Formats: sequence, C-alpha cells, structure tokens
Amino acid sequence: MSFMSKIAVAALVALSPALPALAQEGSLTIAIGFGPTAEIPDPRAGYNGWMSNQTGVTETLMGIDYEMKLYPRLAERIDQSAPTSWRVTLREGVEFHDGTPLTAQAVVDAVAAISDEGSTGHNARVAKLLDLASISTDGDSVVVFETNSPNAAFPWALSEPAIAILGAPSGAFPINATGPFIFRKAIPEQLYRVEANSDYRLGAPALKEVQVIAIPDPGAAALAFEAGDVDMVINYPETDFERIQETGALGFSAPTARLYFYTVNASNGPMANPLIRRAVSAAIDRAGIVQAALSGVGGVPADTVFPAGTGWAADIAPTYDPVKAEQLLAEAGATKEGGTWMLDGAPLEIDIVTYSSRAALSPTAELTQAFLQAIGVKANVRVGEYGASNDAIKEGTADLFLQAWVTTPQGDPGAVLEALLKSTGGSNAGGYNSPQLDQLLADGRTTFDQMGRKAIYDRVQQIIASDAAMIPVFHVSQINVAKAGLTGYAVHPTETYWITHMTAFKE
Repeated sequence: MSFMSKIAVAALVALSPALPALAQEGSLTIAIGFGPTAEIPDPRAGYNGWMSNQTGVTETLMGIDYEMKLYPRLAERIDQSAPTSWRVTLREGVEFHDGTPLTAQAVVDAVAAISDEGSTGHNARVAKLLDLASISTDGDSVVVFETNSPNAAFPWALSEPAIAILGAPSGAFPINATGPFIFRKAIPEQLYRVEANSDYRLGAPALKEVQVIAIPDPGAAALAFEAGDVDMVINYPETDFERIQETGALGFSAPTARLYFYTVNASNGPMANPLIRRAVSAAIDRAGIVQAALSGVGGVPADTVFPAGTGWAADIAPTYDPVKAEQLLAEAGATKEGGTWMLDGAPLEIDIVTYSSRAALSPTAELTQAFLQAIGVKANVRVGEYGASNDAIKEGTADLFLQAWVTTPQGDPGAVLEALLKSTGGSNAGGYNSPQLDQLLADGRTTFDQMGRKAIYDRVQQIIASDAAMIPVFHVSQINVAKAGLTGYAVHPTETYWITHMTAFKE
C-alpha cells in the first residue's frame, strides 16, 4: 500500500463516529517525574508540548497511533505536490477552546512562531525538524508548507507535540488549543491542571479534571500512590510492579520506543578509541541488566537503536561477549597486569555519569560498573542531574553518559539519530563525528521510497554497532500503575499520549 493510500485509510478511521462519551465522573491525579517549566508553558517551546499533548490539551496536524502508524489528526489529509511542497487540508468543524474556528491562517500563525526567536513558542530543535522555507494559506482550509530541501520525514514531523496548533491566547484561555481538555493552571516544576472541554468535537470528556503532580523521585511517587495521594504513577519502579498489583492496583506495561543507552565521549579519553568503545559494549550483559534492574518486566535487551515494534529495527547480532571484550582491549594496546587492564602505564578507568529521575538508571549504571570490573576495567559511577551529566560528557570529565530517549517520538527514525550522532547534532555531547554516517542520515531524509529508507537506516544502525558510536542497553517497556476504576487508557509506544475524551476514572 502506498504512503498516500495508508493516509487515506487512516483518515477514514479518524472520521468514524465517536463512541458515546461517559458522564463526567471526577478527577484523575497523575504523578510523573517532571513538572511544567512555567506558569503558562507554551506547548511549542522546549518539550512543553509533551505534557499538553499527554493531558489532551493540544492536538497536532498528524498523529501516531498505537501501532506506530501515521494518521491525520487536525488534518483531513496531506498531499505532496512537489519534492519540497506539502499541502495540508484541515478537518472541518474544529474549534479552539474559546469557540473560534480552526483556520489555515491560525495554523500558519501557530507554526510560524516556532521559528521566531522573539516568540514564546520559539523552538530551535523543532524549527530544524521542519526546515521550512515558507508557510502560507490557500483559502481557509489548506496550509501550504515549503521546505528548504526534500524531506521524506515531513509528514511524520507534523505529529511532533511541539507543533501544537493554537489559537489566539486570552486571559481565559492562555493556551487556546483544540483538545478535549482545557489548560487551567501550572506551577513550575510542581503542577499541571486541566479541565474538561464540554464542547469537544468528539464528545464531552468522561473526566472533569486531570492534575499532573511532579514527583522527581520514583520511590517517593510509589509511596504517594500507596498513601492514596495520587491515582496514577507514570514510570512506576519496575522492581515493585508485581507486588503493587497484588494490592489491587491496575498495572499497565507495554513496549515503547524508549531506549536506555550510553552516549560515549568520542572526543577524548579512553572512549575516543573505537576498539575500547566496542570492548565496553561487549562487556555489558544486557539480559542480566533487564532481569536485575527491570525485574524482567520492564524491557528487552538492545543491541540496536530501534525496537522491533517501530518497524525500523536492524538485524544486529547480540554483542555480549566478555572474552571478545578483553581481546579488543588488547588490540587497543592495553595490557593486563595482576587482573587489571593498563593503558599508557596507568589503570584503564571509565567514568560513568547518569541522573536519578528514572528508577532504572542508577542500577543500570552500577551493573555496568560491575561488568567492567569483572573483566578488569575500573569504573566509577556518578549520579546527578541530567544537565550536569550532559555537561560532564561535553567537557570531557566523563566517558559514558547513561540516558533514556524515545527514539521515534514522531514515528520516524531520522530526527533522534541526527540529534545524537550527526556531527552537527544538537545533542551530540560526546562529539562523535563520522562523515559516512552524516551522509547516510542526509540520504535518509531525501529518500522517499520506504524500502530505500529502511535500507539506509539499517546501514546506519550497523555503523553505530560496529563503531560503538553509542551503546544501546535495553528497550524499555513503560510501567505505570493506577487505582482500580481507570478505563480508556493504554501505554502508547511514543509515550506522548495519555488522556483522551474516553478516559474515565471512578473510585
């Protein structure tokens, strides 16, 4: 089936009659590890759009379904009229929260702000993703996007939560969007509260209110849930998942596109040597980490970047081989003396940094430390804040940075790889540089044939594995818990969708 045929089928699904909405039954309080960034967090700035999308406030032109398929959301359809030109026809009958209609000009105004450095909606990351030469209207219901260069990922980019379609703000509607819930209040780093939009086009929401409470420590969030202070926890500690369900709690677990991986310091220190990077990768028992850090319920070992469910996974052979790891260290010029690997006359030492907001990060780093020490490589672990860890890699004071990213947040494989590994990538803190990889990533954007793109990104993943440009550890399943009575919810593979008008909670 062609790309446009798939979009047409998805459009028919999106246009099907809505199921009858339940009567509003109350509020739902959700705990998660982070909070809003401002009292009025513009959904287009930073990653604010994730929370507004998750809570049903904002909607995008395109969406990603639970099978990682692209579908028209606020758009009725999307057509490519030239290699760099896309025409988006808007769905009829859509209104903003203040009752004004969705128009092509409103879309232009909302999206143009993303590239405007003077706007609260400015987002350099997303502006780069869009790569727009211009955006204009063709009547009231068609938006014309012109990109600077051919971009096969463009339709997928329009599902990015930061590309939220907003109307003119006001005191009553500071985030004037189109979703089933209306933004009401935010306390930076603490609270995000929304209320039902009774005029939502698919039916009045079953919930009257949703509150998101920031609890950075996963253990504290678990305690708050057991104390009855919150109704739901997103990213519940895996090690307690089985026990909490025995108390009557609902457990939600499903694979996602989130990858736990190590960014390597490819600029200086021992990890600048690809042989040592490959040795470190071969020393890590990924299956052992999944069993120990995730209690066997939170994920699967990762030898490549993308999990099978995304449709982008390459066939990469498992890498765990401690004997091979020691052979690679010897090839790198290291020598083993008294059970310790020496390099340039000193013990080979690897500094690992990570952060604490996800329960599995610290134990994963500590297990990696143990696996390295088992073959005679000294390793140190420091746990701090995300920014400090990223700075440590960037400044050369650490060798490995354990982090967790959704690898296909827009359903397409290119954007995250470009951010993390392209020589000019905005998140390439380790300074990895491969002209061959840069060219393949560029080719992936300009190749419109799906099979051709798959072959390109397979090759990209093979280079990443052979060069240990980054070190994947495991693909995670999101582990959430809720009180009995929650319905209409499921874990989404991109993690960017939580609440719909059909989500209900009755204590």
